[in-house]
Amino acid sequence: MFHIFPARGPRSAITRPTKVAGIPAGMMAAMSEHFDVHGGARLTGEVEVVGAKNSVLKLMAAALLAEGTTTITNCPQILDVPLMADVLRSVGCTVDLDGDTARITTPAELSHRADSPAMSKLRASVCVLGPLVGRLKRAVVALPGGDAIGSRPLDMHQNGLRSLGATSTIEHGCVVAKADTLQGAQIWLDFPSVGATENILMAAVLANGTTVIDNAAREPEIVDICTMLVQMGADIEGAGTSTLTVHGVDALHPTEHRVIGDRIVGATWAFAAAMTRGDITVRGVNPHHLDLVLDKLRLAGAEVTPFDGTGFRIVQEDRPKSVDFVTLPYPGFATDLQPFAVALSSISEGTSMITENVYEARFRFIEEMQRLGADARTDGHHAVVRGVEKLSSAPVWASDIRAGAGLVLAGLCADGITEIWDVFHIDRGYPHFVENLNRLGARIERVAGDPERS
Repeated sequence: MFHIFPARGPRSAITRPTKVAGIPAGMMAAMSEHFDVHGGARLTGEVEVVGAKNSVLKLMAAALLAEGTTTITNCPQILDVPLMADVLRSVGCTVDLDGDTARITTPAELSHRADSPAMSKLRASVCVLGPLVGRLKRAVVALPGGDAIGSRPLDMHQNGLRSLGATSTIEHGCVVAKADTLQGAQIWLDFPSVGATENILMAAVLANGTTVIDNAAREPEIVDICTMLVQMGADIEGAGTSTLTVHGVDALHPTEHRVIGDRIVGATWAFAAAMTRGDITVRGVNPHHLDLVLDKLRLAGAEVTPFDGTGFRIVQEDRPKSVDFVTLPYPGFATDLQPFAVALSSISEGTSMITENVYEARFRFIEEMQRLGADARTDGHHAVVRGVEKLSSAPVWASDIRAGAGLVLAGLCADGITEIWDVFHIDRGYPHFVENLNRLGARIERVAGDPERS
């Protein structure tokens, strides 16, 4: 059962962030920068995808479960990684970030309070809740921030912890949870929430007895965290299926783990090839994690050649054909890719229907696409997009990570120079985005200076 959401709110709901204490210097600099994207480029060449943003942050949180030093490799060099490092430091960990490697030393005595200013800057920070409750039997975790893509309540996280025997309330802007002991339970999720699955899983690995999580999320990132937890000594069955069975153990130990490739970034490059009628080879990501995405691009006219477990090549010779998209939990079409579906549809031949079933505010991206000349209209959780031959350049603003990247791809298909503001969002999810685009033949420049909004 999926929600039908109301139409998006007015554009005034998108506000430019103000300077806030605790934001890394890199993010503060990016808040006063924009991208100049020159239209007309055909992207060709090869690009390497590194570790998944949607996995690495949760893996870092999982390091809280074991005393000692856990090493995580293939970490993406994005702004969210140092933010998560600050969250872990706030509870007593030592975190060393060295290139694509994070070394997290977790002490025997941890603080149960995770209320660092960094908590309000990224949604994934809430994933320290499960490990702290699992290991310490109590936690005070500041409510998280993150992308402005709609309501993402913590009800399922809290209900899962309650099923394990904890109390959980919201007090003074924090999730407060405590338990004398955690006992395995049968837990049914109303929706296959990735975050709730992760938090319940990380609490359950140290609970007494057996926990069964039904209607669990099935994303590759869930499999990745299960793999790391098993390496740490957890007993988990069913990773990648809708039923996870967790047999609690007394303690976990540190490990070394390599983050899986970022399927959302890999798909971004696939859409870039299709939209610019390009020829891009993407390496470092398992193409089977993108089966549905690549099938959709085939329907749009692309030639797709997967490499077993390591990447794929995508070639688009002619104008893309219109394709319908419906966002659903994995293995469905990811909501993170909805902005790229809208951007592709905006320059495709024909009319596309895009249906958003996960986050109600994703369609605010369409307001910015309309500034670029897209013929797109929304009705509740549906969008109808009639393709045009070419978009027109204009100043636009990113409201979240994927919306920002989608606007960059749209700018590549517009005449003139498109200014894209609030690019710190893009830097939170895409390492070396400008450099990779320019190597593929784009012309995009990072420019300092504040916008003047009317």
